[in-house]
Amino acid sequence: MDNSSAIFARHLHKAFPVAVRGEGCWIHTADGRRFLDASGQAAVVNIGHGVAEIGRAMAEQASQIAFAHTSQFHTASAERLAGRLIALAPANFHNGGRVYFTSGGSEANETAIKLARQYFLERGFTRRYRVISRRQSYHGSTLGAMSVSGNVARRAPYAPLLAEWGHVAPCFCYHCPFEMKFPECGLACAEDLDSFLEQNDAESVAAFIFEPVVGATLGAAAPPPGYVARIAEICRRRGILLIADEIMSGMGRTGKPFAVQHWNVQPDIILVGKGIASGYAPLGAVLVAPHVVEAFEQGSGAFQHGFTYQAHPVATAAGNAVLDYIESRALFDRVERAAKILRAALAPLESHPHMGEIRGRGLLVGVEFVKDKSTREPFPKEENIADRIRQAALEEDLLTYPTQGCVDGVRGDHILLAPPFIVSDEESAIIARSLTTALARVFFQ
Repeated sequence: MDNSSAIFARHLHKAFPVAVRGEGCWIHTADGRRFLDASGQAAVVNIGHGVAEIGRAMAEQASQIAFAHTSQFHTASAERLAGRLIALAPANFHNGGRVYFTSGGSEANETAIKLARQYFLERGFTRRYRVISRRQSYHGSTLGAMSVSGNVARRAPYAPLLAEWGHVAPCFCYHCPFEMKFPECGLACAEDLDSFLEQNDAESVAAFIFEPVVGATLGAAAPPPGYVARIAEICRRRGILLIADEIMSGMGRTGKPFAVQHWNVQPDIILVGKGIASGYAPLGAVLVAPHVVEAFEQGSGAFQHGFTYQAHPVATAAGNAVLDYIESRALFDRVERAAKILRAALAPLESHPHMGEIRGRGLLVGVEFVKDKSTREPFPKEENIADRIRQAALEEDLLTYPTQGCVDGVRGDHILLAPPFIVSDEESAIIARSLTTALARVFFQ
């Protein structure tokens, strides 16, 4: 424990190095070490660290107007970024879609929950308030966002404080909750949503929220063909809103601006965060389709919700500068090629006796470790495999994002790899070599 620090750390029994400089895919610390950021700092850093022009854009905005409360003013930087996000979104957001800016992903989820509720109030459907989600999902750390999150371990300490609106089966082929295989399964995980609604008062449900590619809790689990289209059809038929939580999978991380675009699905609401400002400022956003906006325009006209720092001029200036950088260097287009190089570098690890699966979409990659490869049996939680691999990788100057619980909320170890879009071929090779060494240390091979 570091008694010299006044920071209430995430873990009071751990010592944390002091980051002093970022450069590309690397973070430098005060003690002279340099770490390859293979996780993009929790899938946040899209364009790389230390891009000076982003800081200059933020400073320029701060020198003009650093803050203006949205109850009284809009700003040019927020207006510009909102328009650009709508232009990147699926076609149903064009011609009337709007953006509600927040300071991060949890705030975006809170906003979406309340937006969905008020949308139905504006239309006179006062019974609709529940937001259904999937087991093993994660949508944020605030109480509303945790209520819709389905991750057992993260919910457990706060269970008495959380609403329980209902959770359906995850879409996770490697550990199918129905013990079936695609395509013979007939998308049972999608049909579970329809069955749940049929049996649990569908008329009180306002929305269904899902991560198109599940990030932290399932380790980049992507759905099979037809899944996303099927849940969208169920939501349309039931008259409930479809919310795509793209906080981790959005802003190009999977190779398209938004992951839902891989399946040509048009949600009613899209949530973004993390990569929207690539970590240069706290920023999130809620993209709202025109028909949802119209319910407010034709009703009360006012959304009963707000944050002091929403649409912050300096944060949205960072968002614009990051998007400028992405567009000028065609980084969205670069993701697919970079992902192929990274996956090829990781491929030899698949033969490791404790390697379960390497999965994902684009530069959102999950690496799961299992006790028994043939049965996919996970390690006991007490062995703490994911964090031991993180620590072993750290000794190789490699930063990863470990999580436990992908199988049942308690067991199941994986790490996430989500490097910046600028990751080089050599850096992908370093990631693979460092992980190979880390696995050898943990499993004594």
